[in-house]
Amino acid sequence: MQNLRIPGPTPCPPETLNELSRQMINHRGPEFAEMQGRIMERLKLFFRTENEVYVYTTSGTGVMEAAIVNTLSEGDKVLSVSIGEFGDRFGDIAEAFGATVKRLKFEPGTQADPRIIAENLEPDTAAVLLTHNETSTGVTNDVAAIGKAIRAVNPDALYIVDAVSSLGCLPFATDAWGVDVAMTASQKGFMIPPGLGFITLSPRAWAGYERSNMRKYYMDIGKAKRYSELGQTPFTPAVSLYYGLDMALDMMYEEGLEQTNARHHAVADYTRGRIKALGLKLLAEGPQASDSVTSVVVPEGVDGKQLLAILNKEHDTVLAAGQGKLAGKIFRIGHMGIVDTKDIDAAVEALAIVLEQLGYKKPAAVG
Repeated sequence: MQNLRIPGPTPCPPETLNELSRQMINHRGPEFAEMQGRIMERLKLFFRTENEVYVYTTSGTGVMEAAIVNTLSEGDKVLSVSIGEFGDRFGDIAEAFGATVKRLKFEPGTQADPRIIAENLEPDTAAVLLTHNETSTGVTNDVAAIGKAIRAVNPDALYIVDAVSSLGCLPFATDAWGVDVAMTASQKGFMIPPGLGFITLSPRAWAGYERSNMRKYYMDIGKAKRYSELGQTPFTPAVSLYYGLDMALDMMYEEGLEQTNARHHAVADYTRGRIKALGLKLLAEGPQASDSVTSVVVPEGVDGKQLLAILNKEHDTVLAAGQGKLAGKIFRIGHMGIVDTKDIDAAVEALAIVLEQLGYKKPAAVG
């Protein structure tokens, strides 16, 4: 069986996979309405919000787009904070729909500095875009601290946070952290295949929706709100994925939200320890290091592309390559969703074999 250790899509447990094969039901009927209502209530627990959470049949990028087009207007000033590829993507989406985007980038491997963000805010900045957990670098931003810094300078700016690779794995408190729009997706911590995106809006964000003049149709969250009151979705949903999500939320609820977060933290710490024991360097360490993906610097003299290819072909182990300016310089080990230390052990043991095959020598100081 393949050891899929990438930061999404993640392996799915048998329980959710079995649900995907159930027969279809009427998505305008009472059975679907009951299931959707149950899912929406459970999602509020995981978002830690009192506001409704809506489900789109789309990818994580789709709900990122929904966050932009439903709350902003053409010409709005937006501060796009980026620590990697997905932070850049958020700014690209806003720009594509006519926002005036100011980009604030931090070095790969580092988290965003709340003080610098505050310094770059303007009185008429309409929104700040932030990625909570950047999978391209394995770094987690301090959403709470950044929120406080934003409010101290511009209390009216919308705080829009991409939690695609964090929510369900890492602690995330939408309301307590002052987040106006938060979104995530099914294929990361929620243990089902890609295809569903989840989003929640604060009252301030809904006021933005009323002002928004950006074009939208499929992504119009007003439609989602109206249809949810009928127990429906505006357009045909991915019914099979709803089945899987319903089961996954049951499993996560049974484990406990805090316990789920603690398990991810423990596995992440274990992964970093195993990597350092090989004498390899981590791109990010300390509190900013992600609990859902670990980024490892490719050692000098090793071809990163060849390393990953051999792992896949000869050891049935799939790690992720670096992206953008980090392509060929790092590789990434995903540890989110259904994962334990045995999965990490198998991946690291295969990694050690291939590294030696490619001429890597563990530093003597490591032991």
